[in-house]
Amino acid sequence: MSFGPEALQARGVGHAARPGEVDYRLVRKHTLDEFRRGRLSKLDVCDAHPELLRAARNVGEARSEDCPICDEASLTLVSFAFGARLPAHGRCITTRQELTQLGRRIQEATCYVVEVCTACAWNQLVRSFRLGSRTS
Repeated sequence: MSFGPEALQARGVGHAARPGEVDYRLVRKHTLDEFRRGRLSKLDVCDAHPELLRAARNVGEARSEDCPICDEASLTLVSFAFGARLPAHGRCITTRQELTQLGRRIQEATCYVVEVCTACAWNQLVRSFRLGSRTS
């Protein structure tokens, strides 16, 4: 067992963990467990904002995984960046090229990735990570 930085990397995710990345799989699991136990209603977990649903329909990245609530539709990933010199409501990331450009900026920003089901409005934060660098 190692206690170095490599021990903190996410395992089995399918993408390389970035510095400062936070994975929200445990929160997702807890929310789904509470829903299945009947402690949360469908109204509690299927509450995506209309703008989030619009972004998922138009610019989201489709996943092969089905919705854990309705099992009717595939999930979609939507990414938003917040930080200096970005709009107060955040900036929806539409392409990988746009994400790369934001990562090259000097100003630091944070990217949030949300999974969304456009059929039932399920949404859950998947991960967040830093963009840019504070070198100046």
